[in-house]
Amino acid sequence: MNPFTRFLRQWLGDDDDVDALVGHWDALEALIIRVYKQGEATPADEAEYQALRRWMQANYGTWAGELRPLWQETEVAGAPAEHDPFLRLTTPRAAADYVGDWNAMQHLPAAREALNRLVLSRSGQE
Repeated sequence: MNPFTRFLRQWLGDDDDVDALVGHWDALEALIIRVYKQGEATPADEAEYQALRRWMQANYGTWAGELRPLWQETEVAGAPAEHDPFLRLTTPRAAADYVGDWNAMQHLPAAREALNRLVLSRSGQE
């Protein structure tokens, strides 16, 4: 788990649904950064991406409404976020699509901030 998210998570108590979302998002975020930095996606990266993408597509709808006002308060590349960063980052069909995709990298902080705000709001700390 992202260190700051883990810090925020300490006040939440048992919430397996949030843990599942955070865990899958952490893995996807790490994969996107890794593929971007490597300049290529390995077969293992592709397999992992497909599994993460399927999970997000199957489960994100549960969270979309709660996350919407949170990501709308974030910025992408210094401007207010206009589009759902979670959807933006799970739309590509292949991990290799992140090679050279600076726009995707710029959406990662908005998604992380919204996720952290979700954890805070669920824990009553916000």
